[in-house]
Amino acid sequence: MSETGVIHDIGYQRYAGERLGRLAALNALYVHGLRASFGLGRSAKAKIFPWLVAGIMLLVAVILAAVRSQLKQVIFTYVQFADQMSWLIIFFVAILAPALVSRDMRSGTLPLYFSRPLRAADYVTAKFAALTTAVWLLLGVPQFIMFLGAAFTGDDGAKGVWNEFLDLAPGWGYSLLWALLFSGISLLIASFTGKQAFAAGGIVAVFLLTTPIFGVLSILPSTTANEMAGLASPMTLIAGVGAWLSGNTENTLDPGRFGPVYGIEAVCLIAVCLLLLLARYRKVASL
Repeated sequence: MSETGVIHDIGYQRYAGERLGRLAALNALYVHGLRASFGLGRSAKAKIFPWLVAGIMLLVAVILAAVRSQLKQVIFTYVQFADQMSWLIIFFVAILAPALVSRDMRSGTLPLYFSRPLRAADYVTAKFAALTTAVWLLLGVPQFIMFLGAAFTGDDGAKGVWNEFLDLAPGWGYSLLWALLFSGISLLIASFTGKQAFAAGGIVAVFLLTTPIFGVLSILPSTTANEMAGLASPMTLIAGVGAWLSGNTENTLDPGRFGPVYGIEAVCLIAVCLLLLLARYRKVASL
């Protein structure tokens, strides 16, 4: 019996549209990551935690702005606001970093991402930029509300608004430092497991377990140990950088003569996290 073959036309056609390239893919991944950080485009359950954290921080900012406008009393400066909200930021990145990278590992979508034209460096850049932007917005928007409450309820007119903005700008820069460091650490930890619960626990553990080290070093009978104690924990590291740059050590740790060391460690820690992330995903992309 002879066999005959039949060709069926099922309508496949070559793509004839515009090929946007790497930059468009990176931008799409960044926008998707930023939206996912606040649960946009995801289920209602995924929106609860990020918007709960955002709501708490906005409520605190509104209260601070109301007190400032009515009583002319500054409870927290813009820099102090970021310090006081640090624990909320820890839990925010602990939930969101695994959602951004661990899910991709678990679902097996990384080989699709790393097929051309997207590269490992593009993936790392997009995810890091998305989480950094989300954390900065989480701090920066409440700070802006505090600014509105202080600047436009004063009696100094345009001069008062400008002076208040000069206080806000360093606060935004300080918030950016928080966002860069916390995003780098949390994404690095989350990149090693596809299980979101394990990744979240690891992130919280890194931040919490380093805090007692600072506490022990800060009470030693040594001025050098006390001044360098903040280098042991990411949270106190940022506080030390802020104290060094502002020169204000009131109600915060005093880095003393080691202020530049705090700044160098913060920059190096962010850079190391990014380099390790890049090495991690280059390894994944080569598989």
